Amino acid sequence: MSLIKYEILNTVVEYGSLTKASEALNITQSAVSHAIASLESEYGFSLLHRSRSGVRVTAEGERILGYTREIIRWAELMNQEISLIRGAEIGTVRIGTFASVSTQWLPGILKQFRLRHPGIEIKLWEGDYAEIENWLASGAIDLGFLSLGDSSPFETITLQKDRMMCILPLDHALASEKSISFEVLLEQPFILPKWGGDNEIERLIRQHAAKLNVVYEVAEDQAIMAMVRNGLGISLLPEMVLQNHTESLALVPLSGDPYRMIGLACASLRNISPAARRFIEEVQQWLISNQEV
Repeated sequence: MSLIKYEILNTVVEYGSLTKASEALNITQSAVSHAIASLESEYGFSLLHRSRSGVRVTAEGERILGYTREIIRWAELMNQEISLIRGAEIGTVRIGTFASVSTQWLPGILKQFRLRHPGIEIKLWEGDYAEIENWLASGAIDLGFLSLGDSSPFETITLQKDRMMCILPLDHALASEKSISFEVLLEQPFILPKWGGDNEIERLIRQHAAKLNVVYEVAEDQAIMAMVRNGLGISLLPEMVLQNHTESLALVPLSGDPYRMIGLACASLRNISPAARRFIEEVQQWLISNQEV
């Protein structure tokens, strides 16, 4: 059946390896190779480039990959509806997530979700904003946590505001201030968080038409905090990222209380699967129950 071959193709592309795909699917590597070869023979062109470093999709394969993912998605939707009619919940939901959500939210959400929906499998894809948006656009994931901007090509559900905080060494001259204006940041050596996509800090810089004194550009939040602790500069990070670091860093709000809005995004809320809808409901319920009083 072609559906099985499509699932194998998508798994190979996801893992970039025939061996890893066979392990993930719990089938032999020869079965994986045979399925890919069968599709290539049927279509008349190569789907994958094979090399010692692994495999990657060809330009021709990339053109049909979106269709195979859509076919798989609709088959999954149908199977989930059939299960619901029969009184059972099954399915798989692929979630794109970034580091702070993975650390602060998902352990509690997944624990709650597993207890209430044991028949639904959750697969996590962790990346930066740009990667999550690309996965959503290609159909590789069903839902993605994102920092929501002014406009989005996806349908979104807003979840929670996350204040942007200025982080400084404990002995910094500004550490005792009640708030810091963006203009004051221009006078300081600045460590720029370099996340993928159009992120909230880049939007904040554009909003102020400002040129910061950037001394380092760093992608990893923990590395940024370590550099600030060692007096190499100051930075801006969302408050969620800074939980459990309040004793080693000075955290000062920015004037005007800028924030990122964390939300869930998908291609179409109307066409999401029952399992994905259950996940959204659990996220919303978990956030309500864990809000600080």
